[in-house]
Amino acid sequence: MEPDDESDEVMICGIICRECNHYKIECEGCRAVKGAPFWVAFVGVDRCPIYECCVIDKKLDNCGQCEDLPCERFTRFRDPSISEENAARTLESMVARLKEMEQSGQ
Repeated sequence: MEPDDESDEVMICGIICRECNHYKIECEGCRAVKGAPFWVAFVGVDRCPIYECCVIDKKLDNCGQCEDLPCERFTRFRDPSISEENAARTLESMVARLKEMEQSGQ
């Protein structure tokens, strides 16, 4: 897979790192920081609960392989500056991306 390939930047939760304002500035992506992106310090956890469940506990490559997608972990921590509508659209995109990856075998 080419390094510029979009799927290479899709994290286990379905987010695309390069679309985040913090990517390459405060964070190299969840895989690189082993589930401890910059924001965990602000919410009082050591590791992203999605990453912990998927990678550490269930030993999956991404949440698209989980029968519980999407679970409550996807809504537990939400950026308060984002509207409910925008958060719902983002979650919908993440879930669709993960399901597509799973169907295509990525």
